[in-house]
This record gives sequence, structure tokens and C-alpha cells, in this order.
Amino acid sequence: MKWLAPMLATLVEDPFFESGWIFERKLDGMRCLLSKEGNKIGIWSRNKKLQNNVFPELVAALKKIASDFILDCEVVCFAGTQTSFSKLQNRMHVQDPDPKLIKKYPVVAYVFDILYLNEYNLCHLSQLARKKILKENFKFSMPLKYLPHKSKANQQYFDKICHQGWEGLIAKQIDAQYEHRRSRAWLKFKCGMGQEFVIAGYTLPQGQRLNFGALLLGYYEKGKLKYAGKVGTGFDVDELLMLHKKMSRLQIKSSPFVDFDLKSKNIIWLKPQLVAQLGFYEWTPNGSLRHPRYLGLRTDKAARSVRRETK
Repeated sequence: MKWLAPMLATLVEDPFFESGWIFERKLDGMRCLLSKEGNKIGIWSRNKKLQNNVFPELVAALKKIASDFILDCEVVCFAGTQTSFSKLQNRMHVQDPDPKLIKKYPVVAYVFDILYLNEYNLCHLSQLARKKILKENFKFSMPLKYLPHKSKANQQYFDKICHQGWEGLIAKQIDAQYEHRRSRAWLKFKCGMGQEFVIAGYTLPQGQRLNFGALLLGYYEKGKLKYAGKVGTGFDVDELLMLHKKMSRLQIKSSPFVDFDLKSKNIIWLKPQLVAQLGFYEWTPNGSLRHPRYLGLRTDKAARSVRRETK
């Protein structure tokens, strides 16, 4: 089955709730395409990495569906009623998890779109037409679930879901085709700020801290890596050990940043290959992160594709 790249949403600062749009819950997880062709199952990250050995329970569930298909979904773990990227970390980096780990950190694949069904490419159809086909042709049960949407929303609803701890909303034009790129036909309304950043160095630990102090972060702009600040919170002991092990293989002698080359014995520079998910309060006027917190390491996005999210 031919690879079809996933459609990506564009971040906007000011939510709006006009007619001609539908609104879905924004989930904090791992974007995946689910495919089935005959007996061949594929769980693909957005950078085309096969995840079958990471989520065997999803493979088993997909095998039960008779049709051939490509479905778009978000794979999540929950902490109470909220999706938790931190909890998903316990599954994202484990190949062939044992039943005990699967039970401790169960995942759910929330399906929200369909690209292909039984020899027919559906990407040229409207958003609502694809939703209709998805609902009429599939009966989802755990760990696969259909992600519902609202046809109408308003600022009061957005404020309510943010207060409840949601990540935000995804707004989608009802007549939009499925584009294999980032598009303004899908928009992200975030309750708080957060995105991926490239890890390009770290500071040495001080006091009782293990392995490293803070991560030095960046994003690409016109092919150049720009400095975005550093983060030193959000790590537990296991995460410190795992990150340090990965970073120890990537050490280089000089800064990979185009705009930050501090000469210090307390900084270890890295090949810019690892990608971290961060939450933060806001961007400062000089282009750094204010009050960032580390949420986890991503394996589903290439470092060179990381950009500063703007309108």
C-alpha cells in the first residue's frame, strides 16, 4: 500500500468558532496512521517509522477488521481523564512490551479520519464525507475508539474545556480535502503553549542532580538551528538516565546553533538529532522560552522538521 503522508494542523493564537468548521478534542499523544492490506498490518508514526512492535495490542485489534484501510489517529495514555504524554513515554520507547507493561500503561488509538478504504483513495472527499464513511464502515471497540466532534462551539465552551485540563481543540473545515502537508484547513487552538524542540546540548549537573543539569533547545529556521532556551525541570531519575545514555552517543566539539556559541566547560554539545516535547508559559521578546517543562522524548518527528510554531 502506497505511503500517504498525514495532514498537519496549523497553530493559531486566537480561537474562532465560525460556521463551516467542526471541532475535535486536541489529544496529547503520538500521531499514527493505521493500515491494513490483506493480512498485513501497519502502525506508522508521522515520520514513517513502523510501530507494530511498540503497540502489539493495536495490531491485534486491527487484524479483526475485515476491510483494507488507512486510518488517521492519535495514540494516547491517560492519567485520570486527561491524556498524558508523560505516561505514554513508558510505551513509546519499549519494543515488544510484556503483558504487565501493557496492562500498567494501556494505550487507546482515537481514530478521527480515513484516507483509504477497500481500493479507494478517499483523500479528495470533503471532511464531513470522510467522517460519514468512517462512522458507517467501522465499529470501534477498545483499544480503538472513534474521536467525536462538535459541529458548533463557542468561547465559553473553549474556556470550559481548558479549565477541565484539555490540551485544546482542532478546528477543521467541513469541505476540506485531506492534504498530505501542513494546512490551514486544520487549525490548532491550544489551551496552553507547547511544542517539540531539538536537543542540541546540555549543561553539566550541579549539587545532587544526576547526569546533566538542563537541556539546550532549538528549532530550525531556513535550515539553521536557532537557540530557544533551556529546560531543567520535568525529569525523573529514569528519564535522566535514559536521556543521558542517548546523549552520550551524540557529543560533538562545538555548538550546532547558528546564534548561540557560549564557550563554557559546563556545556556538552550534541548532534541535533533528539526531539523533546515541552510545555511552556510563553515566548519572551528575545525569542526564548519562559517557564519551560520537559514532557518527554519524541520518536515520531525528525529533528530537521522542527519549527517554531506560529500562526
